[in-house]
Amino acid sequence: MSISLHRAGSGDPVLFVHGIGSRWQVFEPVLDRIARDHEVIAIDLPGFGASPMVDGVAPGPRGYAAWLADWLRAEGIERPHVVGSSMGGGVALELGRQGVAAAVTAFSPVGFWQAPGLRWTQGMVTAMRASGRVAGPLLSRAVGHSAGRAALLGGFFGHPTRVSPEAARADLAALVAAPAFAAARSDFGRYRLTPDDDPGSLPELPVTVAWGTRDVVLLHRTQSARARLALPFARHVDLVGCGHLPFADDPEACARLILEDASARGAR
Repeated sequence: MSISLHRAGSGDPVLFVHGIGSRWQVFEPVLDRIARDHEVIAIDLPGFGASPMVDGVAPGPRGYAAWLADWLRAEGIERPHVVGSSMGGGVALELGRQGVAAAVTAFSPVGFWQAPGLRWTQGMVTAMRASGRVAGPLLSRAVGHSAGRAALLGGFFGHPTRVSPEAARADLAALVAAPAFAAARSDFGRYRLTPDDDPGSLPELPVTVAWGTRDVVLLHRTQSARARLALPFARHVDLVGCGHLPFADDPEACARLILEDASARGAR
C-alpha cells in the first residue's frame, strides 16, 4: 500500500489534510511558503487523490483521525501542527482533541451544521461529483475559460478564475474518481461538534478556525457562528472575500494564519 503525499522543507512538521473529494494539491498555493521554515507533509487520505482505500479505515473525520494517528507514529512524526480544510478541518480538530497535534489550523471545518446545513453540504458536493461524471469532457473544456471556471467553481472558491485550468481539471477528475466519497459523505451525518462535547486537549493548544466569508458549502454566517460557540478558546478569523477553499483565493492570508499558529506552538 502506497499513500500519496508531498513532503518538503525541514523543521517542525506541518501536516496538511484535505476535504471530501479533494487531494493534497488543494494546498499548493501555500505549501512553498510554509516549507521555508517547516517540514511540510501534505497527504492524500485513503480513498482520495492518488491514495488507495485502506482496509479497516472508516472515511470521515474520526476514522481518518484514528488512521492518521497510527500513520504518524509509524512514520516517526511526533505532534505535528495539523492544517485541515473542510472534512480535513474536522480531522485536524479530532487530532487536537486527542493530543496528537501540537497546533490546529482549521479552514471551514465540518461538524458545525444542523440538519438543513448538513443536507445542503451533502447535496452540493454530490451534485458537483455527479456533474463531473455525466459531463466530464464538457466541463473539462469549460474550465479552460475564465467564464467557465467562474460558473463551475464559484461554489467552492471566492475567486474561481485564480484557479488554473490544469488544477481545475485535475480537481474535478479526483472528485469523480474518489472511491471513499460515498462513505465519507454518509459519515458527515454522524459528525457534529457542540459546546457540550469534550474538547480534550484542544484548549491547551494554539487553535485557529478560519472561514471564508463567501463560503457557500459550509455557510459562513451560521456555521462559523456555531464554531465560535463550540470552541470559545480558539482564535476565529473571517477571510474576507474567500470561498470554501481559500488557498487560491488569498494564499498570503492563509499562509500567515498557519505560520502564526506555528509560532504560537513554539512559544508554548
